[in-house]
Amino acid sequence: MRVLVTGGAGYIGSVVAGQLVAAGHDVTVLDDLSTGFADAVPPGATFVKGTLRDCAAEVLADDIEAVLHFAAKSLVGESVANPAKYWSNNLGGTISLLEAMREIGVRTIVFSSTAAVYGEPERTPILETDPTRPTSPYGASKIAVDTTLTEFCRLHGFGAVSLRYFNVAGASQSADGRWLGERHHPETHLIPNVLAATDGRPVQIFGDDYPTPDGTCVRDYIHVTDLADAHLRALGAARPGEHRVYNLGNGAGFSVREVIEVCREVTGIDIAAEVGPRRAGDPAVLVASSAKIQSELGWRASRDLRAMAADAWRFTQARSPR
Repeated sequence: MRVLVTGGAGYIGSVVAGQLVAAGHDVTVLDDLSTGFADAVPPGATFVKGTLRDCAAEVLADDIEAVLHFAAKSLVGESVANPAKYWSNNLGGTISLLEAMREIGVRTIVFSSTAAVYGEPERTPILETDPTRPTSPYGASKIAVDTTLTEFCRLHGFGAVSLRYFNVAGASQSADGRWLGERHHPETHLIPNVLAATDGRPVQIFGDDYPTPDGTCVRDYIHVTDLADAHLRALGAARPGEHRVYNLGNGAGFSVREVIEVCREVTGIDIAAEVGPRRAGDPAVLVASSAKIQSELGWRASRDLRAMAADAWRFTQARSPR
C-alpha cells in the first residue's frame, strides 16, 4: 500500500513510518521540520519537506492510498498561551488535508489523537464513551478534528480511526541501527526529563500529597513501538463510512516516583528528585482503558515501564558525545 505519513519526521511519526516500511508499504513522509528531524525519516521512505496546506494535494496525487496523520502542535502550555496557533495548525491544517484527500479520492486515514480530549475525567480507567471536556486548546483542537472526521466519514465515505493515548515513551531502533527517540524542545515528558537529570540536576516532582499509593500523580505510559503497532492495526481496520475511536493504555498507570525509581535502576545512577508544589489542573490519576482495541483489533501494550526507560536511555546514550 502507498501510505502518506504526515509529521513522519517527528518522534512517533518516524517510528510508525519505519514500521510501515518494514511491513512492505511504500511510504512517503511529509513534514515541515518545524519540530521534526530529517535524519529521523526511515531508510526506504520518500521524504517531502512542506506543510499540509502547501504540499498535501501534490503528494496525495502520487497514487497515495491511505494517510497516517501525526502533523500537529502538541505543547499544552503553548496552546494556552497561543491558542490561535493550535486551531490554525491542528484543525485548519487537518481540514486542508481532508479536503485534498476528498478531491483526489483518498478515503482512509488514521489520526494521532490524544487522551487530553477527556480533560479531568470523572472515573478511571477512561472509556471511549466518557465525556470529552478538554482543558486546553491543544485538547480542544484534537476533539475538533475527531468531530470533523466523523462528518467526513458520514458525508464523503471516509474510513477513519482515531487513536487516543496519554504518555508515549521509549525509543525504537531503525533498520540502519539508529535509535529514534524523543527530541522535543522544550522537553515536557517525564521519562526524558528524568534521564536528563543524570547530570546531577534534580528532577522536579510536582506535588506528593495526591490520593495515590505514594502521593504522586499516576499516569498511563505506553512504549512507542507498541503505539506504532496500534497504528498499523488501525490502518487495516479502517472501513468506509466509519469513524472508529480507540484509547491506548497499559491499563494500570505508574506514579511519578515509580518512573524515577525505574530510571535509577536502568541507568545505575541515583537520580536526585525534589518535591515542589502541585501544578494547577493536574488530576491525581489518568489511566485509559484499552479494552475496546484489545477486543476489536487484538492490540495490547506488551512492553513494561522498564523497557520504556531502558530504550529511552539507549537513545540518550547514543546521542551523547563520546
